Amino acid sequence: MGPFALRRLLLLLPQALGIATLIFVLFRLVPGDPATIVAGPGATQPQIEALRRELGLDRPLWAQYARFLGDLTRGDLGTSLSLRQPVTQVLAARLAPSAALMAASLLLTVALAVPAGVAAAVRPHSTTAQVVMGVSVLALSIPNFLLGMILMHYLSVRWRLLPAAGTGGLAFLVMPTLAIAARLVALVSRTTRASVMEVLGEDFVRTARAKGLAPRVVLYRHALRPALVPIITMIGLQAGYLLGGSIVVETLFAYQGLGQAMITAVSLRDYFLVQGITLLYVVGFLLVNLVVDLSYAAFDPRIRYA
Repeated sequence: MGPFALRRLLLLLPQALGIATLIFVLFRLVPGDPATIVAGPGATQPQIEALRRELGLDRPLWAQYARFLGDLTRGDLGTSLSLRQPVTQVLAARLAPSAALMAASLLLTVALAVPAGVAAAVRPHSTTAQVVMGVSVLALSIPNFLLGMILMHYLSVRWRLLPAAGTGGLAFLVMPTLAIAARLVALVSRTTRASVMEVLGEDFVRTARAKGLAPRVVLYRHALRPALVPIITMIGLQAGYLLGGSIVVETLFAYQGLGQAMITAVSLRDYFLVQGITLLYVVGFLLVNLVVDLSYAAFDPRIRYA
């Protein structure tokens, strides 16, 4: 496991460098002059030129890239033009709420989806399986922002059980978590059902049943572990989706996370803040993929030698 993890960690470095380079190039290829966009429509030409010098945009492209990489190695992502704070400080303040929302959504997804999918796979023609599949189809058909508005209407406006918006204790997490996790629960439960049903039809499972082992032992000791690889893949993909997909939900509930910070930065033309949040999202996705790879090796040792 050690050499496998080390190889994956070493591969992460060129991937992160390539992503950082891609972000640098894409932000320079955006139509229009960044200094003109940041300065706004009422800025004069001397103000725009001064801003170009402040942002380092008057230098050659290779010098801008070298400065960009040098700042990254020091953890310097620039200064937010709208907040007049280092971008790293803004990200640090907004990362904890977004991480809490992501963790709560994933925990709720695993707690509900995996048992529901296993139950539907063990008895595929039962009422439980039909309910699981029906609820998953319904959850997939409702956009998360619409579900969030429904939750807000009933749980906050009509019944006054939860705060409608804001960031704070656990009460502020409930509705955003439900709005995000509904789609995830549907996807993971369907994947779990399909994966477990496929493994239950394998020869080694039939052999375990023929030996007289109890159905629970066959399921949890022999079938569930090899069925976890596709489930982990789906959970990892959805965790990556949460990094950027929570923007709409955070904005709807005025949740002070990275998603709302991104919307604010784009509306205020905060060049460095948008770039910093984008870089953080991409690095987070790479880390999620790393965790998924290591999980593969933990549940299926054959992957370590592939």
